[in-house]
Amino acid sequence: MSHETEITEYKEKEFGYNWVNSSRFLFYLQVLCLIALFTGMSYYLYTYRYKGKPDVQVPANTLYTPQYK
Repeated sequence: MSHETEITEYKEKEFGYNWVNSSRFLFYLQVLCLIALFTGMSYYLYTYRYKGKPDVQVPANTLYTPQYK
């Protein structure tokens, strides 16, 4: 009889047999992975963000109203 109780206790702790604990664990694992993914994507976008308007030298003769010498 003690052998059956050991098997029952083992099955309660086993990941595949206890669906309540395993589904809860997998749900929190998915949430953690999604948070890590969004954090990583946000950091990547932040590091390669647009840093402002560059100061470009435009020749005067190519403007909308060109200025010639």
